[in-house]
Amino acid sequence: MPNIKSAKKRVKIIEKKTLTNNMIKTGYKSAIKKFEEAVAAGNLEEAKVLFSQATKKIDQACTKGVIVKNTAARKKSSLSKKLNAVMA
Repeated sequence: MPNIKSAKKRVKIIEKKTLTNNMIKTGYKSAIKKFEEAVAAGNLEEAKVLFSQATKKIDQACTKGVIVKNTAARKKSSLSKKLNAVMA
């Protein structure tokens, strides 16, 4: 447990940032999960809408610094491959 005032403040700030990061992370993970469920069900129209929502969430997580740029690109690429496989 920190004794110095600035260290106590850092602990509060880190807890706040951790909650924000976890919220963003669960948001994009759940968007990916919804998209994959729509793809598994074969619902093409819903999958297209959920694909755009998932890519938006991934981009938001990338700009906030929750995930790295290459990770975001890799995730979006894999989602687009799944969508193209269903459309073909």
